Amino acid sequence: MKVINPKTIVISRTDSIGDVVLTLPLAGILKQKFPSAKIIFLGNTYTKPIIKCSAHVDEIYEWSKIKELDFKEQVNWLKTLNADVFIHVFPRKELAKLAKAAKVPFRIGTSHRLYHWWTCNKKVDFTRKNSDLHEAQLNTKLLFPLAINNNYSLKELTDFTGFNKIPTLKEPFKAQLNTKKKNLIFHCKSQGSALEWGVTNFISLAKKLDQNKFNIFFTGTEGESKFFRHLLPKQENIIDLSGKMTLDELVSFISKSDLLLAASTGPLHIAGLCNIQTIGLFLEKRPIHPGRWQPLGENVSILKDDNNPETKKILNISGESVLETIQSITSKH
Repeated sequence: MKVINPKTIVISRTDSIGDVVLTLPLAGILKQKFPSAKIIFLGNTYTKPIIKCSAHVDEIYEWSKIKELDFKEQVNWLKTLNADVFIHVFPRKELAKLAKAAKVPFRIGTSHRLYHWWTCNKKVDFTRKNSDLHEAQLNTKLLFPLAINNNYSLKELTDFTGFNKIPTLKEPFKAQLNTKKKNLIFHCKSQGSALEWGVTNFISLAKKLDQNKFNIFFTGTEGESKFFRHLLPKQENIIDLSGKMTLDELVSFISKSDLLLAASTGPLHIAGLCNIQTIGLFLEKRPIHPGRWQPLGENVSILKDDNNPETKKILNISGESVLETIQSITSKH
């Protein structure tokens, strides 16, 4: 069976923010290849604000709501979409079974999932763990069955995200930004998604930056705030915004700031696509190295810890090197 011109394509990526960001280029690539096709993104409820920012996604469905239905209702729902193609970017057994039961003509998944051998009729043979390719480049391999086999650069993939439907920043957060200073975001936690630099390093760095030149905003969830809120210095230019923003508001706030500093976590990827100065802190170790996970974007800088023993619990990147990078970047922009 060969789909020449699919009318409806489902991209399924039901995991975290950074993973979803690096999947968005697929929507733009598919729109270029099939301009009249409807692009549907099946994601998590909490990543919906990210998906909405892409101009190439036509409809969004939340897996948390779909999975509450019984299987027959799920099949009926998927059938109503009239999907020609279902792309399993994040493998999930129940979704693989669902796409097959709904008789989606093209069901694409990696051959390295056993259940894909009986649920997917288009299997792509590649591995992620030891690849030299970026995660966003690896995702494009799932397009091979649709005769899309380009070797895309990170610049091309950045453009394909279509990340330009950013919500308007509203009060009270708009008033927090000081037009006479550089507005920096320190996102010091990662909800366990990355090896972190350490709260004390972020706080020490904040103290060293000139109060007359920089406003520093600490962001994170309310749960993460317990690790640093009580440690923040009582300085007018250091502001705690943790637990105070929805994801929509955080995206808007990031887009209007000057710089974001974080380890390999969702807000780092958001900052990259918002085209602000973005500094990522990484461990040079497979499979979490920056070559695989650095943010897309034209203003991304990477600082690496090259010493990677198995017992490492925190990134060993000197505060002075981070300070110098911030000062260098902000002096030019």
